[in-house]
Amino acid sequence: MLTQTAKETLNLQSDGETMIDQPAISTAPPQPFKLVFRDGHISLDDQRMLLIHAGAFSALRKEMMDSLGADRTRGLLTRMGYAAGLQDFYMAHEKMPDAEPLELMEVGPRLHMLEGIVNARPVHIEIDMEEGRFFGEFEWSGSFEAEVYAQQFGVSDEPVCWHQVGYACGYTSALMGKFILFREMECAAAGSTGCRIIGKVLDDWGDNEDVKADLRYFKPDAIAEQILQLQTQVEELRHAFDERTTLGDMVGDSEAFRQSCDLIRRGAKSTVTVLLLGETGVGKEMFARGLHSVSNRADKPFLAINCAALPEQLLESELFGVEKGAFTGAHVSRPGRFERADGGTLFLDEVGELSFSAQAKLLRVLQEGEFERVGDTRVRTVDVRLVAATNVDLQEAVRTGHFRADLYYRLNIYPVRVPPLRERVEDIPYLIKRFIVKHSVRHDKEVRGVTPEAMQALQEYNWPGNIRELENMIERGVILAQHHGMIELADLFPSITIAPPSESMAPICVDSSLSLEKMVNLLIDRNTSLEELENRLLDAAVARSRGNLGCAARLLGMTRPQLTSEKSKRSKRTTKARRRTPGSAFSARAIPAATPCPPPRSARPSRTRRDGNLVTRQAIRRCANNASALWRFGPA
Repeated sequence: MLTQTAKETLNLQSDGETMIDQPAISTAPPQPFKLVFRDGHISLDDQRMLLIHAGAFSALRKEMMDSLGADRTRGLLTRMGYAAGLQDFYMAHEKMPDAEPLELMEVGPRLHMLEGIVNARPVHIEIDMEEGRFFGEFEWSGSFEAEVYAQQFGVSDEPVCWHQVGYACGYTSALMGKFILFREMECAAAGSTGCRIIGKVLDDWGDNEDVKADLRYFKPDAIAEQILQLQTQVEELRHAFDERTTLGDMVGDSEAFRQSCDLIRRGAKSTVTVLLLGETGVGKEMFARGLHSVSNRADKPFLAINCAALPEQLLESELFGVEKGAFTGAHVSRPGRFERADGGTLFLDEVGELSFSAQAKLLRVLQEGEFERVGDTRVRTVDVRLVAATNVDLQEAVRTGHFRADLYYRLNIYPVRVPPLRERVEDIPYLIKRFIVKHSVRHDKEVRGVTPEAMQALQEYNWPGNIRELENMIERGVILAQHHGMIELADLFPSITIAPPSESMAPICVDSSLSLEKMVNLLIDRNTSLEELENRLLDAAVARSRGNLGCAARLLGMTRPQLTSEKSKRSKRTTKARRRTPGSAFSARAIPAATPCPPPRSARPSRTRRDGNLVTRQAIRRCANNASALWRFGPA
């Protein structure tokens, strides 16, 4: 144990050397340390030293605080002091190899004083090398760090002698052969008369949250790497919003893309209803958001709703709102999308899926700007810019009676075709770069791009799922790619490969040159029943749409509720057929090899029983209308 005030004697010699006599705290003779100034070098026992202006260090510390923040600055200065403490201990141990631990412990504070950092006075020291125990308490006066901090920032609310604390930890840890943590309990910069530090073995500090917080300043912080990563991300984001960026968050430079953007810009400032036409996944909602962003309503709400994603019973209440008690479960009144988008833009995706009731109400809003909530008689008025989108041929839907003609003409004032990705091959590299930046940040991984082979495959692919498929593929590529690596073709290949259609989905007819009339005659010659034809059409459409009933309904030229109803009827027929007993009137009968030519129209019966099925003229016409869809279910 030692309680002692540190004192030093400096002897300036004629050869330019300064001698520091160590106090004799044991029977070993004093050991001198030579501080030499010669030929532009300052050496302390063969260790080169530097004399740095206090003002320069103060300015550096302030700049670090301003640019990196207090936390990172503290970490840097603490680790810098720790390294200095280690270096001084190794120098002292090399100079005094036979010194006792207590002697070596005394050298550290005296070297710290020599370097002009602080005047350190030991208050209490306990060292037990065999047990690995240590306790040290020191008082500091004239702290350099406290002085420069007060000059730059004024009074602090916490200790600021970070470099000095790191020095004490480094020197003592090297002495003990284990980590010793010093903490500053009082600091002159925080208003105390002086500074006081206490050091202990880490375990002796106990489970203290403040101690855990101090420990993180001794761990290396990859500042440079993080700064470079941030710079890279910022640079990529800047490129993502360069001159090719148009209409919000979209990028592209192809002719088809620029034509669509030009139409959007021309119509953005007006209040005209815009109809976006294009395949699924081409980014119709992105175009709608882009139109809103460059319109006079950019500071007002933008709301989007997918008409195909909601049941028919809920779609009207979502669009127009519902009054309390209008139906079971309507416990409170709530506004619909039109009310919430008042003054702004409402985007209706898959508008072709609207029921006739919703179509009538939508037409009223477009023409008069007024509507009624479900279950309410009060007329409400709104000012909403409508943008509609569909991948259905609305003109054909009007012809077949699935869409109101008056609503179609009201929506089709300003149509804009959104090109599919296969017509925007030049834009694929820009889109890939955008998606890599987006998903690299999302998955906390840095990916440098795609290989030339992968890029070639991506540009040659047909993209039936368009931009949505491309983004999903790039996201998976980012996940599978190596950190700091590139996306390989193998990371994308499973999505690019398309399995051939199964035999069950093979078309009934394969000669697409046949006219509709010849096709119908061929089906009849093959004894294809109406039920079999309908079943094949339904199965093929659902399979082609991968289970998406809305998409399957559009392939067949009907609405989703109609398709659901047909499937329900089919299921009931199948259930009844399973309950029939053999030999009944409904059992299967032999099918003739060929069907004779039908008699003249005047001699035809209105109904004909064949193979247990009632085939009417109306059913034959329906078969002829639907038969044209057969050719859409062959190999893609």
